[in-house]
Amino acid sequence: MLCPRCNRPLKSKKSIERGIGPICKKKQAYEEFLKNQMTIFEVLDDGNDHDTLQDCR
Repeated sequence: MLCPRCNRPLKSKKSIERGIGPICKKKQAYEEFLKNQMTIFEVLDDGNDHDTLQDCR
């Protein structure tokens, strides 16, 4: 069985059960984490365009 992400053979029983290799699983989890991150400006967004932190006072 091959890893769907990197196309390398899956060697361990756990990787075969998961269907993805351990390195690719970590990379995938990190990418999902980054997708869900918000900037402070998104949190505090009040419709104004904040170019600097001084504008937020």
